[in-house]
Amino acid sequence: MSTTLTLYVPRDSAALAVGADAVADALHAQALAHGVALNLVRNGSRGLLWLETLVEVATPAGRVAYGPVAPEDVAALWPALVAEAADAGGPPPGLPPLGGGERAQEPRLAQGEPVLLPPPAGEGWGGGSPRRHGLTEQIPYLAKQQRLTFARVGVTDPLSLGDYAAHGGWAGLQAAAARDGAAIVDEVTRSGLRGRGGAAFPAGIKWKTVAGAAASAGACKYVVCNADEGDSGTFADRMLMEGDPYLLIEGMAIAALAVGATEGYVYVRSEYPHAVATLTEAVARATAAGWIGDDVCGSGRAFHLHVRMGAGSYVCGEETAMLESLEGKRGIVRAKPPLPALEGLFGQPTVINNVLTFAAVPTILAQGAEFYRGYGVGRSTGTLPFQIAGNVQRGGLVERAFGLTLRELLFDFGGGTASGRPVKAVQVGGPLGTYVPESQWDVPLDYEAYAAIGAVVGHGGLVVHDDTADMAGLARYAMEFCALESCGKCTPCRIGSTRGVEVIDRITLNRDKPVVREQQVTLLRDLCETMVGGSLCAMGGMTPFPVLSALNHYPADFGL
Repeated sequence: MSTTLTLYVPRDSAALAVGADAVADALHAQALAHGVALNLVRNGSRGLLWLETLVEVATPAGRVAYGPVAPEDVAALWPALVAEAADAGGPPPGLPPLGGGERAQEPRLAQGEPVLLPPPAGEGWGGGSPRRHGLTEQIPYLAKQQRLTFARVGVTDPLSLGDYAAHGGWAGLQAAAARDGAAIVDEVTRSGLRGRGGAAFPAGIKWKTVAGAAASAGACKYVVCNADEGDSGTFADRMLMEGDPYLLIEGMAIAALAVGATEGYVYVRSEYPHAVATLTEAVARATAAGWIGDDVCGSGRAFHLHVRMGAGSYVCGEETAMLESLEGKRGIVRAKPPLPALEGLFGQPTVINNVLTFAAVPTILAQGAEFYRGYGVGRSTGTLPFQIAGNVQRGGLVERAFGLTLRELLFDFGGGTASGRPVKAVQVGGPLGTYVPESQWDVPLDYEAYAAIGAVVGHGGLVVHDDTADMAGLARYAMEFCALESCGKCTPCRIGSTRGVEVIDRITLNRDKPVVREQQVTLLRDLCETMVGGSLCAMGGMTPFPVLSALNHYPADFGL
């Protein structure tokens, strides 16, 4: 073979967990054995996690996907990859096309209908050669998405500055460098961007507050990224830091120019070593290239960025506990006021947003506020990368504009449960989110619509449970989790969660004593009201959400 064969194997943690490095080694061995010049790109994940390890081959027609590929599949797959690269026609001999037999038409994405046909009997998953999925961009799971934040993830080499620039990178920072801070803040405000965490606070208002505040003499303002992604069922932050780290760097640099900050920190959870390594290297390369550092993008303004790893505390995902940890103290929640925008890191004005919020900013500056507002509904503008996990057939990342429904995500993308049993409940928004019953699966996924039903969108994480789930047990776990992870500063959280476990136990263990049970249910509701109204932060204030939603929507699981 005279030309170079270009293959893509993800370096994302999800792919590494199922043997991506071994697949890459096996591909190198085949290339060496057959005398083929191989360009093996370690890209990010496309977010089709049930197909990892996903191997893509560059062809004249575009990239073609095979997966899931195990190391032992590579020798048999190698001739097909070589033939695929040379011929943009149909699938190579001996490999099943999408749907089997003749090239099947891709299924239409309709409500309740799976987006991928099942593999033919005896072929595809576990039945011989890895399944051929055709052109990657035409896989329905991807084709039906609206990727703004994740447009490059899975496409480029995450650490290649050339790749990043060739795919539109730095355009937002260049636009920001040509403006003053007030103009940048105005653009972000008009876009309607809201924090992609639990509070969904408008980013432009927060930035304006920091821009108008003054740092102490001899001190500076800060930009801090909360990358302590600890919610169950969430992985978008990790995927982006591992798959497109320069996007986060660019967004934080734009924020620094907007508010006049000169120092920044990314606080990454300790369970993300690959994200820390990738981000640290990306910061070093971006600094050496002049995109950040003493002269940000030729603006004459400085911004120095640092990566810090947390120590395993869930509550450090709360912004003030994170600041305490960054300052080298025990991660406990601060009372507000003062707000971090006025007295944040080291007592100075600080912008704090999470990864997805900062990552949305370059698109807004490059394309304009009106472009971004063209996605979403009402006050929920733009897109959100939803993460589908739990008992689901096709777990992965789906970036769509606000306004789609949970039913669409569960069935059109997720394909229903992995067990094949009916879906019973979906926890939306992490371990502090509510359990959403089927009667609410058609409510539009936007901040206001979910608030109206007592639920939260949060970080966009979904955890699916089938009809065997014990909702009383899950409610108990919510209280137990809070008791274990509470920083201990406030009584409603520290003591209330412990009492919550005890009360739920008394409800479930007294099924033959209806009077006792009803008394305990009343006590549980009173306890939850106290925690919601009296806790210092969302750790105690939101723990009642999963408890009460389980109690209200699934009373039979409590013996009621």
